[in-house]
Amino acid sequence: MKGMCFMISPIALPRLMRIGGGAAGQVGDVVAGLGLSRPLLVTDSFLVGNGSAARLVDVLEKAGLTPRLFGETVPDPTSDSLEAGVAALTEHQADSVIGFGGGSPMDTAKALAIIGVHGGKMRDYKAPRNNTGPALPIIAIPTTAGSGSEATQFTVITDSVSDEKMLCPGLAFLPTAAIIDFELTVSMPPRLTADTGVDALTHAIEAYVSKKANPFADSLALTAIGTIGRFLRRAYTDGGDKQAREHMMLAATQAGIAFSNSSVALVHGMSRPIGAHFHVAHGLSNAMLFPAVTAFSVRAAESRYADCARALGVAGPADDDRSAADNLVGALAELCRDVAVPTPKAYGIDKGRWDELIPLMAGQALASGSPNNNPLVPTDAEIRDLYAQIYG
Repeated sequence: MKGMCFMISPIALPRLMRIGGGAAGQVGDVVAGLGLSRPLLVTDSFLVGNGSAARLVDVLEKAGLTPRLFGETVPDPTSDSLEAGVAALTEHQADSVIGFGGGSPMDTAKALAIIGVHGGKMRDYKAPRNNTGPALPIIAIPTTAGSGSEATQFTVITDSVSDEKMLCPGLAFLPTAAIIDFELTVSMPPRLTADTGVDALTHAIEAYVSKKANPFADSLALTAIGTIGRFLRRAYTDGGDKQAREHMMLAATQAGIAFSNSSVALVHGMSRPIGAHFHVAHGLSNAMLFPAVTAFSVRAAESRYADCARALGVAGPADDDRSAADNLVGALAELCRDVAVPTPKAYGIDKGRWDELIPLMAGQALASGSPNNNPLVPTDAEIRDLYAQIYG
């Protein structure tokens, strides 16, 4: 139409999703409905130990399927940690993988899905390579409300040789199905609730201010921001608040879809090296960076950050964009204080080691490509300065 300009945005989503309390009980029907019969259930020792994995195996078997349990994933999975999973995948002759857990089991499942078909090492699949497949079908069942990995076309694996936290993108990593059951999150402790919740908020805000933002992702990002603003503190204060848990779970998935179809930016680019070198959980390292990186970036996209502030409920229609954007910076700092996000110093990271690794971390952050999507693209020196600022 004359006078209108449409941007063509590539959008990718899981083929099917089941959303709601108790949805995990339908995993057998979902897998069978996809024409699959020999899934490898990829999870961690905690979910094995509390019986959750066994209950899922039982559901799969009652659907007439032949599952095998692999419960040896590790936090922030490494290339070395994948080897046992590849062996289990091969021995079982698996035709699919189910990622059951937080971001680490889902990232592991995604990595196994492509290595199981193509072989090689995970470093062969890192950005800027775009991995289109083929890969084994992935069914994702998150047990935390944060990573959004159940709906994204990315996995993150740490190279055991270099300690680089590798971003691996492409449709090969997009789950075929996602089962979103908030009841799986009710037992999350406050620290994990906070870290994953701030992670989801980071996804939503970065997706909205990214240079790759688009109207489809925007709508989901703003909805997620508003929901997290209303319910994260409630879920953190009272883990048994099922209404808060349900809303946070959906918001995390919405934020995941948003950034998967837009991008993340500087917070994530800087966060991955912290996690790799100091073994800080991904959501927590994002939270450590979030207020300072937003303050650094805000003047380059005031109107976009102002929209985020209004969605979060910390600015109104009468506030001009500059004031609203500034309110957002303050609100993020306040949120991180309210949910007790530590500085790297308070977390126990040695300052000498931190300062020593800043040049390497800055280089790795830039190499990931994520900072290029930031409203204000930083120099190496500016990234080093941000790392120095947040230490505490």
